[in-house]
Amino acid sequence: MSWLNIMFLLYQLIAIGVVIHVIMDNRQPVKTMAWGLVIFFVPVIGIVAYLFFGVNTRRERMVGRRSLDQLTKRSMLGFVEQQDLQLPGEYKPIIDLFINQSFSLPFNNNKVELLTSGYEFFPMLLRDIAHARNHIHVDMYIFEDDALGRLIADALMAKAREGVEVRVIYDDVGCWSVSNRFYEQMREAGIEVEAFLPVRFPSFTSKANYRNHRKIVVIDGLVGYIGGMNIALRYVKGIKSKGTGSMPWRDTMVRIEGRGVYSLQRAFLIDWYFVDRTLLSNRNYYPSNSQLSIINYQCAVRAKDSNDSTLCIEHCALLQTVTSSPTSPYPEIMQGYVRLIMSARRYIYIETPYFLPTDPVLFALKTASQTGVDVRLLAPRKGDARITEWACRSYLREAQEAGIQVSLYEAGFLHSKLMVCDDKVCTCGSTNVDFRSFENNFEANTFFYDEQVAQRMRNIFLDDEQHSVALSKLSHRMHPTFRIRLLEGLARLFSPLL
Repeated sequence: MSWLNIMFLLYQLIAIGVVIHVIMDNRQPVKTMAWGLVIFFVPVIGIVAYLFFGVNTRRERMVGRRSLDQLTKRSMLGFVEQQDLQLPGEYKPIIDLFINQSFSLPFNNNKVELLTSGYEFFPMLLRDIAHARNHIHVDMYIFEDDALGRLIADALMAKAREGVEVRVIYDDVGCWSVSNRFYEQMREAGIEVEAFLPVRFPSFTSKANYRNHRKIVVIDGLVGYIGGMNIALRYVKGIKSKGTGSMPWRDTMVRIEGRGVYSLQRAFLIDWYFVDRTLLSNRNYYPSNSQLSIINYQCAVRAKDSNDSTLCIEHCALLQTVTSSPTSPYPEIMQGYVRLIMSARRYIYIETPYFLPTDPVLFALKTASQTGVDVRLLAPRKGDARITEWACRSYLREAQEAGIQVSLYEAGFLHSKLMVCDDKVCTCGSTNVDFRSFENNFEANTFFYDEQVAQRMRNIFLDDEQHSVALSKLSHRMHPTFRIRLLEGLARLFSPLL
């Protein structure tokens, strides 16, 4: 027997062993089949890809995070005193779902601002950083070493030198291209900087699959940000696009003032314990009601001056921040999406940069559409990753054929992640409508149970829709050639892995 035959036989045995490992991992059948196809039909590369990105780190190894949840429950209960908290009856089931699943508490009396571009977000963030007096907490998937990243870093270092506590968490995979020197400069200035699940070979294989995709900033426990924007220049200038030069970046961030910042703070402090093994539970991180009363007073004054009670509602919104992770027994944010979709009576509008839905989400959207709910989906016409763009195509076409109104954003790259339902409830955060966000990543979304916030988010969607083209009008996308359909189908096979 030749060496070539021996190597081939050895490879087959290794491949069979890896497939057995995939099967024994008790994954969803669609993921098992996807990895099996990759391993057998993409020789060597398929096995390497599975070892690097598919190995399921045992949840027991992350049990410390579950223990920390119990610790933060006690600290949160000690700091939270809410008067006149009234939960909307029709959405109480979903509020209770989040409370029971991950102790995500609802908070009233919040001022909410929706920011739809980097030109709005970053100047406001710099202003809030400049006003910080006690602490600044940054939890970002990407913190780039570019002109904007250095500007934010300089502002943080200046506050650290003033004695403000500054902590930064960045995702090690999201920041692969960033030099360690960039973060070392921040450390030398007094900032505590930690990488989330550092990826270093040979431990690389156990960590690359689970990434912290959250985008959270908390300042003094009084002001918080959550949404889809990382800290990088492309969120202002846009990205390069073949044939068009560059595409503007369209995204959504939410600025929150009030008690709702407690839940953003909790999400950060849990992540900080995860990366640093230091439990931070000082009362300074959860401001007292007296410190928050200024916001409540401003709400009342605005409502009185305008003689319009709806203005008080607008600036005193009820919200609930929900986190999900691969360490959780249930996919909380995906459950929330399904629950909202199934409870819709008039409409559901969704923006997402990647539409690779899990079966429960796709089934819920199709069911809602067939029951007469106005279901609209907005995705970018051009993606930022070729294989992901091709994998999305068949899902978008399937949604359109099921009666969902699909539109493709043409005024740039749409990275916004939001959903609004019936002018009553909406959500925004870091979660994409795809397998990775719902099942593998550490994500965070805030759900708003407030008509004024929902209506503003609806208007943002409708404005974006005006800069889009209906998928039904693109015959080459609705009726692709055999070659294109084959490429789309092959890319779709990988959708559970993207």
